[in-house]
Amino acid sequence: MPVHPFRAAVEAGETSTIGKLFTDDVVLHSPVAHCPYIGREQVATIVSAVATVLKGFDFDREISADTAALMFRATVDGLDIQGCDFIRTRDDGLIDELTVMVRPLKAATVFAEKMAAELAKGGRP
Repeated sequence: MPVHPFRAAVEAGETSTIGKLFTDDVVLHSPVAHCPYIGREQVATIVSAVATVLKGFDFDREISADTAALMFRATVDGLDIQGCDFIRTRDDGLIDELTVMVRPLKAATVFAEKMAAELAKGGRP
């Protein structure tokens, strides 16, 4: 069974070119931000930052339908973190919506702090 292109790009470490998978107006619903992030460049920047913050990132389950669900495990600052990426893809194959959820709360809180610090570098979103 083929894997979702987003999963393949993340597993291959291709975060610098991941933006090509997104629509121009892609929407990212973050587990640690109140408002969604909108736009290819902004979402690609955030996905790249996640790759820097989370260590040992591993997708361990994929559920495919109209919307794909990619379950993952990683660590952040020594804490285990689990999450799920819900990915909606248009008919042309481009991702137009990405919703991310993570647990447990302690790891999610550390993740939020680390992401804020990573995104603050160079004035990123």
